[in-house]
Amino acid sequence: MAGRAPFLPETIARYIQEHAVREPAILRELRAATAAVPHSGMQIGADQGQFMALLVKLMGAKRCLEIGTYTGYSALAVALALPKDGSIVCCDVSEEWTAVGRPFWKKAGVDKKIDLRIGPALETLKKLKGPFDFVFIDADKENYLNYYERCLELVRRGGLIAVDNVLWSGEVANDKARDALTVALRRFNDRVHKDERIDLAMLSIGDGVTLALKK
Repeated sequence: MAGRAPFLPETIARYIQEHAVREPAILRELRAATAAVPHSGMQIGADQGQFMALLVKLMGAKRCLEIGTYTGYSALAVALALPKDGSIVCCDVSEEWTAVGRPFWKKAGVDKKIDLRIGPALETLKKLKGPFDFVFIDADKENYLNYYERCLELVRRGGLIAVDNVLWSGEVANDKARDALTVALRRFNDRVHKDERIDLAMLSIGDGVTLALKK
């Protein structure tokens, strides 16, 4: 199985993998390399990467932003979907983890499209200027609201913000779960649900993805 699908029966997840997912070889190679890295479960599934790439193509996006890059799978999926003059700014704090993905970015011929910024994402975001077309948030959950608010400033009208892990293996719906990460995600989900500045969809793909379209 090439990715996470915690909300689907194994048979359905496998059927989707066999009948809908078209994972390029370079992405499969990066997935295999990531399997040897600590916390490899953080990597998005092949179906989610393909979905994000489709969104980028549908929007005709050229300027993208990612908060939380890990080993670079999602960045690579998006970069492959971008036109020749497209780019993605990637924010992460780990030289070690992002170094896993860099050779694959180069091998795929999209390394020039990827602008990796190492450092606290909030500090990086302060220095960026919009507008961006597409944003993917997949970093420390306690800062999700901070990332979201800044990205809403940076994204263009009609631009899209995608946010990962919003279902948190179902723990957001478990009243007994009171840990800091789950509480932070519940707070984020509640705030975004009431945000009239965006059009909203929450999907059960991967570990839950929220799509926020700026009005």
